[in-house]
Amino acid sequence: MAKLQLSVALAVSEQRNNLTRLILEGAVSPDGIDLIPSDVYSGELIWRQLRSAEFDIAQMSVTALLMLAERGDNPWVALPVFPFRDFHHTRFQVRQEGDIQEPQDLHGKHIGVAEYMMTAAVWSRGILQDEFGVEPEKLTWYQERLESIGKEFGYQAPAGVTIHQIPADKTIATMLAADELDGAAITIAGTTLLDRTGVSVSAQPQMRPLFPDPVAENARYFQKTGISPINHCVAVRKSVLERHPWVALNLYHAFLEAKEQLLAPARDLVQSYFQFGYLPLEGRQSVPADPFPYGISANRKTLETMARYGYEQNLTKRPVGLEEIFSPNTMDT
Repeated sequence: MAKLQLSVALAVSEQRNNLTRLILEGAVSPDGIDLIPSDVYSGELIWRQLRSAEFDIAQMSVTALLMLAERGDNPWVALPVFPFRDFHHTRFQVRQEGDIQEPQDLHGKHIGVAEYMMTAAVWSRGILQDEFGVEPEKLTWYQERLESIGKEFGYQAPAGVTIHQIPADKTIATMLAADELDGAAITIAGTTLLDRTGVSVSAQPQMRPLFPDPVAENARYFQKTGISPINHCVAVRKSVLERHPWVALNLYHAFLEAKEQLLAPARDLVQSYFQFGYLPLEGRQSVPADPFPYGISANRKTLETMARYGYEQNLTKRPVGLEEIFSPNTMDT
């Protein structure tokens, strides 16, 4: 029997720790499926999927899927496969010579962001508010994207939040250089159909991280909350699953296998550090077998926190349940 041919798009080149590379390369293949692969920057990919649904399977924003589900017109079904995570609140950059020394000093400041409602920005604001009392309405935001994911939804920020559109002849980087911004939340260095900063803001000499030791803050937050912020999942065209319901689990298991093959050498390397005494032996028990788990159960708190932030930041008009976006036969994973 001929395999089912499906197109798949993932953001492997953009994200150095994307765990789906072997799927895109064809080194791991789902049973019964022949994949036609594309490598696309994530913001552009999500925007293209929302506008024209180009791919059968794609890396997708969790926030976008929550918004679609709340509106009742979601053409996608999510799999609990999470290609990319990051601690976005520690990606905030502020002016080297400015007076922002701690998170609450952001109040009253002008801050650039690629797109206000993008998942990374939602996480950064939610964590800064939960952990440090930073209120988004007390900052003035400058959005860089002219074409945006939010525009596809007609997104409106919560009452009291001020967002200015950066004009086409400027970018976050040029506004920082001209002293027109005090800092930047989430920026995209690559140039895509949506993004145009073109440079790494964090590499500019006039900038420094909001948190002097971002890794230490990441560890503090994770140890306190157990949350490893999820940006994206993998979503499948609903009409495909209606015709071929077996596709969901076959894809899920293939993505699991691809991740396992990537993580296995890293685990072996870590064990070598213990064996040679570079790391204390008593630390072995604290090293997780899988620091990037897939499935619902291991990620429920993270996903429910994401859904709460979506509601609090006016992406959805009500809290959206996980069962509204994920494939039913993956809810027990």
